Amino acid sequence: MALMALLISCGKETKHVNAAYYWSTTFSGDSAMTAFIQKQHISRLYVRYFDVVIDEHDNVHPNATIQFNNTMPDSVEVIPCVFVTNESMAKAPEHLDSLIYQRVRQMNDTHDIEGVKELQIDCDWSQRTQKTYFEMLHRLRERAHADGWEVSCTIRLHQLGMEAPPVDRGVLMMYNTGDVRKMDRNPILDLRDVKPYLRNLDSYSLPLATAYPAFEWSILYRGNHYVGIMHDEDALTVLPGDTIVRHEAPLETVLKAKEQVEEHLPEANEEVILFDLSPNNIQRIIHNHYEKVYYH
Repeated sequence: MALMALLISCGKETKHVNAAYYWSTTFSGDSAMTAFIQKQHISRLYVRYFDVVIDEHDNVHPNATIQFNNTMPDSVEVIPCVFVTNESMAKAPEHLDSLIYQRVRQMNDTHDIEGVKELQIDCDWSQRTQKTYFEMLHRLRERAHADGWEVSCTIRLHQLGMEAPPVDRGVLMMYNTGDVRKMDRNPILDLRDVKPYLRNLDSYSLPLATAYPAFEWSILYRGNHYVGIMHDEDALTVLPGDTIVRHEAPLETVLKAKEQVEEHLPEANEEVILFDLSPNNIQRIIHNHYEKVYYH
């Protein structure tokens, strides 16, 4: 019996999944992205559909909805993602789960996105909003399960030490690990910031995939004070004397971070997700060979 169990165990093949996030407000699906998806055998694309924010009247509402200018590649499973601000959870109506779910379903129907089996929620919840957030996820999961969907959510490093949310699985965010207010540290990924949290990874109760950074930030400082991240669509005003600090996570650092996750929870690297395949980012991913994260 022991020999048979060993043979069965050795005969099992671990299925590794290559995946990516798409976090822009317009989906064009150009030839460079299509070629990259095909070459790297990317089978899942986590697509941000919209944000949930607080408006000027203190109401919770959707914002920055993605515009689809092209169809999704047939070769990928699309997982809709909704970013919910922590401030929104503090004021969330009880039926927020229904509003999110119905809007995602409507967007799928409108844009002929078929085969969706999972919805992902991204929220940097806090102890103050945890109860409301978890209750919302519980209702959302019940609603999704009735239609044969699963619900996942993002897990930030500091949340590994907190109670796991009531979802089917999580995605560990191995980026945005530092404080953007500190000019002398890399806020995208610094292994010194990562290490203290990974001790909680071994005992975390949710199945996890892991997302790694392949993006850059330009951060504006005025004096020694943080002003903001300079995105193309909402460029900040630069005054004389301001400082712009450019950050990226070098490939070597990303690979070391992946190795550290492997030491604590190897199965979390069975699905590796790059953040992200935005139009402005795809060329630097190719140029810097970030696809090595999939195969290292």
